[in-house]
Amino acid sequence: METPHRRHHGSSTCTRAAGTGTIALEVISALPAGAPAAVLLAESEHAHTIVLGAKGMGGFRSLLLGSVALQVVGHAASPVVVVSNLTTGHRRIVVGADGSAHSRAALVYAFEQASLRGAQLRALHAWSYPGPQAAVSAAQDAAAKEDRQALEEWLAPLRQEHPGVEVVKEPVHEDPVPALARASDRADLLVVGSRGRGGFHGLALGSVSHAMLQFSQCPLAVVPPRPQSTAA
Repeated sequence: METPHRRHHGSSTCTRAAGTGTIALEVISALPAGAPAAVLLAESEHAHTIVLGAKGMGGFRSLLLGSVALQVVGHAASPVVVVSNLTTGHRRIVVGADGSAHSRAALVYAFEQASLRGAQLRALHAWSYPGPQAAVSAAQDAAAKEDRQALEEWLAPLRQEHPGVEVVKEPVHEDPVPALARASDRADLLVVGSRGRGGFHGLALGSVSHAMLQFSQCPLAVVPPRPQSTAA
C-alpha cells in the first residue's frame, strides 16, 4: 500500500555465523513512499541484491508469483532473490549455465555466494535438441560443444578467484527447466541468468528463468547481465 509522506528510518547491528566465521551486519529500516515495485527498482540501482517473497499481502492464492515480484525480477538492475520455499542445510548452490552472457553473470554471482556460504557449487549445463537424438545435425552438435567450451573458459578464472569453492560440473542432455527444478530440490539457492542464449532481446525474462520462478524448490536468484557483458 502506498503511504505518502510517511518515512521511518532505523538501524541496528547483528552478528551471525558465516561459512568462514562470524560477520557483523548493519540493518537499516525505512518506509519510503511510493509504489512497491518502483521503490524496489530504484533501490536495485545501488543494491548488491534485492530479496523478495514470492507473493505479497495482496496476492491471489492461485498465483504462484506476486505482481511486485514479477515486475522487480524482470527489470531490476541488481540480482533478485525470490523466496517461496526456504531450504537450508544442503550446503549446495546450483547454477544454470548455457554459455551466454547472462549465464556468465549468473556464474559470477553463484561463485560469490558459494564462497560466502562455504557451499559446494553445482554448475548444471542442460541442453536438448528438437526431435530424437539420432536426428541431431552436425551443426547442432557443434553448437553444443561450443557452449561447453565457453563454460569451461568462464569457470577457469572463477575457480582461481575462489579456490575454496568445490565445483561440480554436470552436463545434462535434458530440457533445462525440469533439470533445474529437480536440482533445486537439493540446494539452498538456485541461480539463473535473466535470459539465456535463446531469449529474445525484447523480453525482460527468458523462458527458463520465468519457469523457474514457478518451479524452483529453493530460493531463486535471477541475475541480469553485468554492463560489460551485454554486448558479449
